[in-house]
Amino acid sequence: MAETPYSKRCWFTFPTRNQVEQPIIWQMSQKFPRVSFDIRQASVQNEIGIMAVLLTGAENEVNAAMEFLRSKGVMVEPIEKSVVEG
Repeated sequence: MAETPYSKRCWFTFPTRNQVEQPIIWQMSQKFPRVSFDIRQASVQNEIGIMAVLLTGAENEVNAAMEFLRSKGVMVEPIEKSVVEG
């Protein structure tokens, strides 16, 4: 029985040079191969990196991948959709 794909849009903030210089996204992809990621926007400098990423997979695996990133010092925050009511 396959689970319905779950998607989560997040900001990933790599707050220090240490996080910026590590292959943390690659490590996540190796640890959670069934979670796909789509980098929608990124700004990476020497000392900080910020990425808008769409994660897709089983909900429990997406959540585990986000926890893995947090364990590596990456700040993971949901991207809030702005809704204009009319």
